[in-house]
Amino acid sequence: MPKQFYITTPIYYVNDRPHIGHAYCTIVADVIARAHRLMGEEVFFLTGLDEHGQKVQQAAQAKGVTPQQFCDEMAPHWEQLWPKLLISNNDLIRTTQPRHKHVVQTILQKLYDAGEIYASEYEGWYSTRAEQFLTEKEMGPDGKFPAEYGEVTRLKEKNYFFKMSKYQDWLIAHIRDNPGFVHPDYRRNEILGFLQKPLGDLCISRPATRLAWGIPLPFDADYVTYVWFDALTNYVTAAGYGTPAFEQNWPADIHLIGKEILLFHAGYWPIMLKAAGIPLPKQIAAHGWWTRDGQKMSKSVGNVVDPVAIVEAWGADALRYYLLRELPVGSDGDWADTNFERRYNGELANDLGNLVNRSLSMINRYCKGILPQPAVPDPLDDELRALAAATAKRFPDRVAKLELNQLLGDIWDFIRRCNQYVDQCAPWALAKDPAKAARLGTVLYNLAESCRVISILLAPFIPTTAAKIRLQLGLGEAPIVLIEAQLWGMLVSNRPLGEIAPLFPKKQ
Repeated sequence: MPKQFYITTPIYYVNDRPHIGHAYCTIVADVIARAHRLMGEEVFFLTGLDEHGQKVQQAAQAKGVTPQQFCDEMAPHWEQLWPKLLISNNDLIRTTQPRHKHVVQTILQKLYDAGEIYASEYEGWYSTRAEQFLTEKEMGPDGKFPAEYGEVTRLKEKNYFFKMSKYQDWLIAHIRDNPGFVHPDYRRNEILGFLQKPLGDLCISRPATRLAWGIPLPFDADYVTYVWFDALTNYVTAAGYGTPAFEQNWPADIHLIGKEILLFHAGYWPIMLKAAGIPLPKQIAAHGWWTRDGQKMSKSVGNVVDPVAIVEAWGADALRYYLLRELPVGSDGDWADTNFERRYNGELANDLGNLVNRSLSMINRYCKGILPQPAVPDPLDDELRALAAATAKRFPDRVAKLELNQLLGDIWDFIRRCNQYVDQCAPWALAKDPAKAARLGTVLYNLAESCRVISILLAPFIPTTAAKIRLQLGLGEAPIVLIEAQLWGMLVSNRPLGEIAPLFPKKQ
């Protein structure tokens, strides 16, 4: 069987509650996954939950439950959110699952047997919040660690270390020789800049006496696995490492991540894979952060955007559209309620909703709800058809370059051209002259055909709306493929439309 297109989100920390940043990352991954399915590819789309570590252990203790009970109580907050956001993931991995524990221990044992892991006593600074040892590299100019690390304490203890440092030159060469490995370019430059300093070996264990909630090292049960070594391995676990399915899924085509975990994914992870003899992912794509009205989102400030509340008030498609339309993948974005409402009313309701509604309503009014036969051509028709084909042909390249908001811009250029076509052709005027009935039928057919093309191109972004457009066109729920957007004239004339209803009712 041919390899599937494999895309992953990070595994989200179970101790958190989902917020707009988590929603954004997962929606971007979903759009990419749906786009590749639309292009005729088999897709494996993974998301999941990171359930080990000190913060989970402490949170469980505070609630008086076991860590596993705590994770089982928190997991539904995530599992129930994804369907609300129309996420089409094929798998959701939890790092407490037996399949994952087995793979982590298998890879650790392989590395240990190959001499890639050794024991040593370590003394240094430790951040409980980040669950990592820190060095002077992480200190600020004032000699203090940034607030993001929380309380930092001095520890001295025996641990196991992964020989990461010996692969530093190899990793630098790989990133330089493969420009697309880290996306966008400025994140690639960021990781190369970081690698100009000595990388050091990675502490990949924690004593079970200090941290019991983790996967035990297979070669020393008195220690558990460092949470990041555990977490990163999820991508090969879900791909079926150690089974025949692995070759069908791996390597990952895209690891989509937040920029704050770039070092782990573009630094630690490739080296772990190289040492274990596993092929590297094709691309690590880092997206930016969302602020709100120019301020960092914070529970204490009370300015966190709740994706569930947005969906309940405006619909999942409206949220998906705004997040993808507002900024390029990789850039930071600022959530503003006024911008959201402007895009909803101006672009979704006016541009798209109005085009579909008035086009199909005129077929109802002037053709008794039966799709007319195109007969009398005009140069305006040729221009519309050419723009539709050009927009559809640009689709694969835009997706490959992760230019998703630019792709939406292309589609909206076509939508606005369709609305201009309505005004230029003035079907309401043509309807007054029986001698122009054939031209009227051609114009209305072209508008319906444009709506069909739009429904295909928008399917990865706003899937519910795309399906509604097709139902209103009388097309049912048959599967769609991108090639159908490049072919003009696929609507069969003399067939009835479906029931017409507003796609995006205007809101004040």
